[in-house]
Amino acid sequence: MKSVPKLIGRCIRILLFSFILLVILNLVLFILEFTTQKGNGRPWIAAKETAAALCKIGGGYSLPEELSRELEADNVWAVFIDNDTGQVVWKTENLPDSVPMTYSISDIADLTRGYIDGYPTFTGEREDGLVVLGYPRDSFWKHMWPSWDYHLIKNLPFTLLKVLAMNGAAIFLIYMIANSTLLKSVKPITEGIQALSEGEPVHIREKGLLSELALNINRTSDVLQSQNDQLRKKETARANWIAGVSHDIRTPLSMVMGYAGQLQCDGRLTEDQRAKADVILKQSERMRNLINDLNLASKLEYNMQPVKSGPENAVAIVRQVVVDFMNMDIDDKYPIFWETPETLSVCWIQADRDLIKRAVSNLIQNSMNHNEGGCGIYVSVRQNGAKCEILVEDDGIGSSDEQIEKLNNTPHYMVCDENTAEQQHGLGLLIVKQIAASHRGEIIIGHSPRGGFAVKMILDVIYRMPLTLA
Repeated sequence: MKSVPKLIGRCIRILLFSFILLVILNLVLFILEFTTQKGNGRPWIAAKETAAALCKIGGGYSLPEELSRELEADNVWAVFIDNDTGQVVWKTENLPDSVPMTYSISDIADLTRGYIDGYPTFTGEREDGLVVLGYPRDSFWKHMWPSWDYHLIKNLPFTLLKVLAMNGAAIFLIYMIANSTLLKSVKPITEGIQALSEGEPVHIREKGLLSELALNINRTSDVLQSQNDQLRKKETARANWIAGVSHDIRTPLSMVMGYAGQLQCDGRLTEDQRAKADVILKQSERMRNLINDLNLASKLEYNMQPVKSGPENAVAIVRQVVVDFMNMDIDDKYPIFWETPETLSVCWIQADRDLIKRAVSNLIQNSMNHNEGGCGIYVSVRQNGAKCEILVEDDGIGSSDEQIEKLNNTPHYMVCDENTAEQQHGLGLLIVKQIAASHRGEIIIGHSPRGGFAVKMILDVIYRMPLTLA
């Protein structure tokens, strides 16, 4: 089953795409989140700017008013510690009472990397002292011991890739385990659907996630098998009925034809009576031919007619049929013209000789049957590439475009309407179509350039045969 691997591959591709998309989305969100945060270098810059802007005036210090307003707006306090005494010699007005006013060297080292009473502090150096800015307690988090193992930093990209790969493998494993039951249920379902399309009986175990679907497929299979069995019984009954009726009619029909023939030749009867006997004989012959056609059509439809296929020369077969009809046309009412190119003497096809002769005979007889006033019949064989074309056309009354359309597109050629006296192109063309189909060929029905009816039978050309077989 090709569909199950395709389904598994599609699921895996969706999983990988989802995993990659998830990673990209997380990175984008991570970047967006951190771009909205305050830069961790900004407080240090502010401390250095404050230290640079602090001016000594007389016995004290002063900070420009603009910078003071910025610090106040951010709720930042500031102090300036003298190098010599360690005392706070300048401070802002918002300095909390808990902030010490005297600092030792160890205190300064501690506040430089950490906090004063929970306030994150940042320092700016001056020649005569140190400026310290204190930010609100919930504004920054300071890393107290900013040192990392060298090998950890060096191998960090590889470590991240390894963790990412392990996470992906874990997600894939969880996904496959979670879907294994579903995949096991899908395989028999797809096999069952394929078997249904081929007309085979199907029974799928009704368990698992798709048990309801399996139940419906089993029911569908039972319905289709029941319908197929009934159809086969009907077809068998139909074929047997046709064969039985054909057999039962032949015996009384033979008696009718025999007595009609005797009456036709009886000199004691009047001309009118012999003419009536002649009509009975001709109509009986027509009935016999119709019965034979019906029986043959039934056998071809149900593949009961054996096709004895072999290499045959289509030109020779069709020429023989034309000669037979020429010999039968005593009063030259239906002249037949052989229009096969003289250069084409051999056109090999794989065919049953008798069936091809029957098809060509039906086409010629069809032209005769539907042109009671007589017509010219034109027969030709042509080779068009890998195709052998057998064409039979006439210059008779022809058919309308609507009739031609029906003949080419309906599954049979019987016109069963109320006007049964005007039935057109019955079993004869149906048999021709069936014979062509049994030889993997086709027929095309259309108008003849001569104004009448035309039928082209197209068959495959086979390899060139040895000259000794021609």
